[in-house]
Amino acid sequence: MDKLKVTGSLRTYLQWPFAVTVIWAVMVVLLFLYGGLIPGLIGLGFLILYFVIALIFYLRRSARIFGELISFATQYASVQKDLLEEFVLPYALVDAQGHFLWMNREFSSLTGLEKNSRRKLLGVFPDMKREDLPGIDGRTECLIKREGRTYRAAMQKIRITELMDEDSFVEADEGDYLIAVYLFDETELEQLLEERDRNKLVCGLLCLDNAEEAMESVEEVRRSLLLALIERKINRYFSEVDGIVRKMENDKYFFVLRRSGLEELENKKFSLLEDVKTVNIGNEMAMTISMGIGLGSRQYADNAEAARIAMELALGRGGDQVVVKDGYRTRYFGGKTESVEKVTRVKARVKAQALREIMMSRDKVIVMGHKITDADALGAAVGIYCAAKRINKPAYIVVDDAPEGIRPLLNKFMESPEYPEDMFVDRRQAKELADAGTVVIVVDTNNPGRVECEELLHRSNTIVVLDHHRQGKDIISNAVLSYIEPYASSACEMVAEIVQYFDEQMRLRFLEADALYAGIMIDTNNFMTRTGVRTFEAAAYLRRCGADITRIRKLFRDNLEDCRAKAQAVAQMEFFENSYAISECPSAGLKAPTVVAAQAANELLNVVGVKASFVLTEFNHTIYISARAIDEVNVQLIMERLGGGGHLNVAGAQLPDHTVSEGIALLKATIREMKEEGDLN
Repeated sequence: MDKLKVTGSLRTYLQWPFAVTVIWAVMVVLLFLYGGLIPGLIGLGFLILYFVIALIFYLRRSARIFGELISFATQYASVQKDLLEEFVLPYALVDAQGHFLWMNREFSSLTGLEKNSRRKLLGVFPDMKREDLPGIDGRTECLIKREGRTYRAAMQKIRITELMDEDSFVEADEGDYLIAVYLFDETELEQLLEERDRNKLVCGLLCLDNAEEAMESVEEVRRSLLLALIERKINRYFSEVDGIVRKMENDKYFFVLRRSGLEELENKKFSLLEDVKTVNIGNEMAMTISMGIGLGSRQYADNAEAARIAMELALGRGGDQVVVKDGYRTRYFGGKTESVEKVTRVKARVKAQALREIMMSRDKVIVMGHKITDADALGAAVGIYCAAKRINKPAYIVVDDAPEGIRPLLNKFMESPEYPEDMFVDRRQAKELADAGTVVIVVDTNNPGRVECEELLHRSNTIVVLDHHRQGKDIISNAVLSYIEPYASSACEMVAEIVQYFDEQMRLRFLEADALYAGIMIDTNNFMTRTGVRTFEAAAYLRRCGADITRIRKLFRDNLEDCRAKAQAVAQMEFFENSYAISECPSAGLKAPTVVAAQAANELLNVVGVKASFVLTEFNHTIYISARAIDEVNVQLIMERLGGGGHLNVAGAQLPDHTVSEGIALLKATIREMKEEGDLN
């Protein structure tokens, strides 16, 4: 107690009587000087009496004051400790390594730990990561789960030096710190937020893909009944999830439902796609539907626009599917059946006339296909080139580093005196030719990242897309004319139809007809896959123009190395899951390994029991996958999981920075995952 000292205002308050003693002393001196001896002695006596009283008061009362101060401080610390101990908010202190140093009763009860537990914070809360701990700013928050409840963990750094006074007997570095952890129960808030999100409205569009074709396949008196049964299924389907459907046109509907209802429909893989096909009252063709759903924006107008874009994407992929556009993410459901071939050519005629008007309004025409140009892309480009020349427009075809497989056909054009030397240009020349007065026509692809020269899409304001592949999430969005028909066998088939309506007097030369016919042959595997009535009609037109099958066959014969590689790929086939043929095509010594891999994939389909075939090969430090099927598996869905795309029976993907063995492992994992999700049989 003797060593206790007080400071500040309290010290001044206790010492003020001694300050008054100094004043008394001055007064006594003045009394001796001016009042005489007797007054001076009287003053001195009073001074001594005052000093003795003040000293006695200080010595006796200060000890009691110190005791009362200590008692108050002790009780205050005890109360403070009790408050923290009984605090309803879980609170704990951990060291810099994350070990618990102290926790209150609520924290101990929540975690089930003893108060002297030395377990680590990250070990008690697995949801919490090391990067969630306080950083330079000293404060951080994160959400954690514990026994079905959600907590917001607020953490703050406390430097040890700030807790210590100058006389502390414990030394600490400036960087040493503790972490205070507070847990706020936000379970109810989280549930309310989830409930709010689940009750948000989602809008969508529904379209009957083949209403006209299906109606023509049933008796006229039953057509209204067929539509009524379809509409009844649609209304009942959405009413089960508390949705509202309104008919806009004979084959178009608008619907609204909650997000929770959408989740329920997604879990059931949109069973309406298959239910509609079961409606049969004598119609030879089953009805199919497509849906586009938009969500993810706070504005319902933006969601409606997203639904419209999703519907266009669904129809562009061939219909019979659902596309859900959730912000920047796009999900696909269905699309397991082949798209229905359109009997009428009205659309082809309209597109041909629109293409003619666009080309007439431009100064020159540049045509390009996809990277690693194949016979279909080259043939389609030649057809468009001929159309441009028919209206006396300068035209160029972009072919950069042509693969070996199309060189024989390419050389025929380059060696013929009937065609100019600048008919084919490379990327550099194409970029120099392109300007604001150029129309750029893209054939055999709709993905901007796969065109022969992507810079051309930004150098011209007039873009035209002609393709037969199903659309993916990456499409050429600035096209003034987009003609995408997934039911078509090839781009050459589409161009052959366009050429017929482009100019009635137009007739192709035999070499041009050969190029278009070759594209159809290659993409249909000699008319064995994805052929329809219009495919053979286009082939018949090309035959009338002078296309020669024998001449084409000689142009596309395989050399010995390709035959050996193809045979090796077939011999090394692995039968995966008793349904899928997976193999590797060697690329050493091959000039066009991707073409050989595609041919090997076609060969593997001839093996009994094979539902789909996948052949991988390495080319330019990239793994290329060629996927083929007959009718039991949609290989497009599998390839889309790997970043590729294509058709129901013909698809592919590219895996940069992978080895063949890694690609095979990834392919197998994807197939297993899709089988577990029910997307594959």
